Parts: sequence; structure tokens; C-alpha cells
Amino acid sequence: MKVILTIQLALLLGVAGCTQLPKTGDVTQGSGNTAPATELTADSLFDFLLGETALQRDQPDVAAESFIRLAKETRNPRIAEHATDIALRARRFGEAREAIDLWVMLEPDSMQARQAAVALFVANGELHNVRPHVEQLLKLEPDTVDKAFMQINKLLSHHPDKEAVLKLVQQLAAGYPDLPEAHFAVSQAAWAADEFKTAAKAMKQALRLRPEWEMAAVHRGQILQKIDKDEALSFYDQYLSRFPGANDMRIAYIRMLMEEKEFDRGREQFQKLEQANPSNPDIALAIGLLSAELNDLTSAEKYFKQAIRLGFEDTNTIYFNLGRVHELARHDTEAMDAYRRVTGGERYIFSRVRYAFLLAKREGMAPARKYLKTTPVENEQQRAQLLIAESQLLRDSGDFRGAYDLLDAYLRKHPDQIDLLYDRALMADKIGKLDVLERDLRRLIRLRPDNAHAYNALGYSLAERGLQLPEALELVQKAIELSPDDPYILDSLGWVYYRMGDLKKGINYLKLAFDARSDPEIAAHYGELLWVNGAKQDAEKIWQSALEAHPENELLLDTVKRLMNR
Repeated sequence: MKVILTIQLALLLGVAGCTQLPKTGDVTQGSGNTAPATELTADSLFDFLLGETALQRDQPDVAAESFIRLAKETRNPRIAEHATDIALRARRFGEAREAIDLWVMLEPDSMQARQAAVALFVANGELHNVRPHVEQLLKLEPDTVDKAFMQINKLLSHHPDKEAVLKLVQQLAAGYPDLPEAHFAVSQAAWAADEFKTAAKAMKQALRLRPEWEMAAVHRGQILQKIDKDEALSFYDQYLSRFPGANDMRIAYIRMLMEEKEFDRGREQFQKLEQANPSNPDIALAIGLLSAELNDLTSAEKYFKQAIRLGFEDTNTIYFNLGRVHELARHDTEAMDAYRRVTGGERYIFSRVRYAFLLAKREGMAPARKYLKTTPVENEQQRAQLLIAESQLLRDSGDFRGAYDLLDAYLRKHPDQIDLLYDRALMADKIGKLDVLERDLRRLIRLRPDNAHAYNALGYSLAERGLQLPEALELVQKAIELSPDDPYILDSLGWVYYRMGDLKKGINYLKLAFDARSDPEIAAHYGELLWVNGAKQDAEKIWQSALEAHPENELLLDTVKRLMNR
């Protein structure tokens, strides 16, 4: 056993075949994956054994602490990297920071170490600690600094203070005034911070340095649409007169013209795009997708079929989109035929699901469920997606018990399947198994602490039953932190405040939710709070509008009946 562990430790250190480890305090910084060696100690073996055993027993906190001690003793960057990885995956940010600090100190020119440091500080909201690491990343690869600037905003995207991110990116870009990508990065950061004039100015500078950069031109057009639509239209015209072959720019122009109901000018641009690319299947697909987005289903069908005739390689993409167009047009037979032709790729499972729903509509539940059960899958994730679809069929037919039993049987064999846990919790609620509802959602939160819907569902469920209202509020507030613009979570927050007796806050949040999405259940809740607050005419108006669009919604009907028949 000791021999095996020694070999494993040597491999991890990158010194297999050598009986020595890096000597404490004797590290050549920036030396890559090698380091001076020292004798293998009993303490090193003990920490390695403890860490590996902890990993096998799913104790990542113990593993992280063991490998951090090992890294400090050996002064080996590979061990520090391993400890960092373990701590980050376990979301043990204190240990992760300790490991990253050591890794950066031992290997200051490691891009991986610097990227890990940036990711950790962004996740912890410590933007002030990010700058030196990003600056070092830019210096490490001077030949690819342009690519680095194109990735900076993605690296910083999870930080909630967008104005602070903008300030940081501006500081980083200041040292590269002649680099178009630096100005592009500033523009992206300004866009995220809703600083549209700053975004437009920076993108203009990027185009001054590289006039033919079509991606920058597309972005500048989108920015100008937020500021001055006439200026945006003029910019599109001027750019396309100078670079008539800029197809992405022309597509963006068409989209804006159609949104502004400039249909004649839009059709003119469609014709130019098609005439300039008569045998290009990519352009035919692009026109088809744009037509579908603009709800021109006839044109969308025409161009999708044209893309197939012109030899577009990914026919699965074409047939999936063709199926969606036929389904929207209520041409169910044609939609089913198109979905059946999708034989692989990312859209394979969803195409099979849509086919099953259309089959249920035409021939009933039994054939549709059989079709889903016999659909070939490549992995358990795909099987889970089909099970969710089958449970949705049962749910739509009112068979909540059947949907619950279906999910429950699978989860007994695969207890950590995230999506199924959430769906079983919803079905448990429908059939009164509130203990299962709460247990599944709490387990889901442990497995996925960034799952906003799990926090929201649990908080709403507790509030609806009048239980643990302070915790319900904390849960929904956590969901809002994770997904601040989700109207359904805003609805839950308003409902929790109502249950806690704060009618004013409840109405405020429900108004935000309803303004964002006129969902029938949000309408039911918003109307109820208005009714209770004495604004009965406003409540009736909201309910009436929602009932016209969703006459069979159970919650809406129950709410209206309960309150208006008092």
C-alpha cells in the first residue's frame, strides 16, 4: 500500500521515477512544472493518504485541508493546483483562496493560476483584488492580448456591480489605446452597465482602428438603437454602402427595419442579401431563422427548405426549425414529419419530445408515452429529459399521481438527478405529499446551491401553507439574488410579503412581476392583493384580461371564484 501511494504522489508531483519531493523554501519561481527536490517524508505521505481517502468518502473539505498542508510542505505548484481544484469544486472559498495564493506565489507566470484567482475573486465579489491578476494575464501573452481582451467581460460577467466592472475594464484598456479589442471590451462592459453612450463611443473607436471589423459594427448598430434609432439606421446604411458583403451586418439591419415596421426597406435588404448569396446555404438558413423570429412563417419555411436544397450540412438543425415553424402554423402532420427527421445533435431529444406531444394530441396518451419510452438515448441525462416529458404529458392530462409515481420510480435508482428532483417536488405538492416536496427541494439546494428555482419553490410552498414565514422570505430573497429579473420569483416575493402581512410590499413586487410577464397565476396573485387593498375594479380588470387569454387556468379561476363570491 505504501509503495502504491508513493507512486501516486510522485505522479501528482510530476516527478515519477524520482524518490524526492520539492524542498521546502527552495522554489524557482516561474520554472513551470518542475521544482527542486527533497526527501519524501512521512508527513507528506500521511497528508496525501488522508486527502485521497477524504475524496473517496466525499469529504472535500477534509481533502482540501490535507492537500493545502501538503502543498505548503512540498512547495510544489502542482499540489497547490490540485488543492485549489478540490476546494473550488467543494465551494470551500476560504481554503480555495489559501491554495490559490500559494499557487500564484509558487508559479506567478501560470495563466491557469491567475485565471483561478480571477474566478474566485469575482465569485466572492472582491473586484478590487482582480486587477493585478488580469494585468499579469495580459502581460503573460503579449502576442494574444487581443484575444484576452475579448474574453475579459466573460471572465467578469458574474460580478453584480456592472459599473465597477466597467471602471476596471476601462483601467485595463487604458494601457492599450491602439488595440481595437481593448475598446471593444470597454464597450461591452458599458453595455452591461446600461451606459449606452459610453458603449457607443468605445465601439466607434474600435471601428476607427479597424473599419472592416463587422462584429464591432453589428454591436455598434445595436447600441445606437438604444440611443437614437435614426442614427442607427443611418449607420447601417453607411456601413453597408462601404462594405456591401457584410452579411451579418445586413441581417442585423433587416431585424431593426422589421422591428421598426419599415417593411418595404426590410424586404429590399432581404432581396440584396439573397441576390448576393444565391447559392449560400448558411445565408438561406439565416434568412429562415430571421423570418421565423419575425413570425413570417411562410418565408421561414421557404428558406429552410432552400437551405436543404443548397446542401446545408447540419440537416438536423434545419428540420428542427422547420418542425417549429409548422407547429406554430398549426400544421401538425408536417411538423411531426420534420421532427422525425431529426436524428441527432443537440436538438434530437427536444424534437422527439415535440413529436410525442403532437402524437398525444392526435392519437392519445398511450401511443405518445410508448414513443417516449422506446426512443433511443445515449446517456442517462437524455433518459431523464424523456421522463420529464412523459411526466408533463401525465400532468397535462390531470394525472398528477401517475406523474409522481413515474418520477419516483426513476429517482429511487438515480437519487441525485437534479431536474427530476425538482419535478417530483412539484408533483408531490399536487398530491399532498408535502414532506416529499420539502425534502426534495432541500436536497436540490444542497446539490445545486445556485439553483434559483429550488429556493423559490420551497419559499413559496412554505408561505402558501403559512409555515416558517421568515425562512420562506430568506429563501425567496436568495432566489432573487440568483435571478433578479425572473417575474415568477418576483411574484413569489410579493406573495411571501402578503402572507407576512406587508400588503404594500406585496403589491409592489407583484406589480413588477405582472409588468414583466402577464402570466395567469401572477395575474391571480396581483389581482388578489389589489382586491384585498380595496382596488376591486383594478383587480377585476386584470382577472378579466387574464381569463380571456387563459380561460382554464385553475388558480386564476379559483381565485376569482373565492373572492368575488364572498
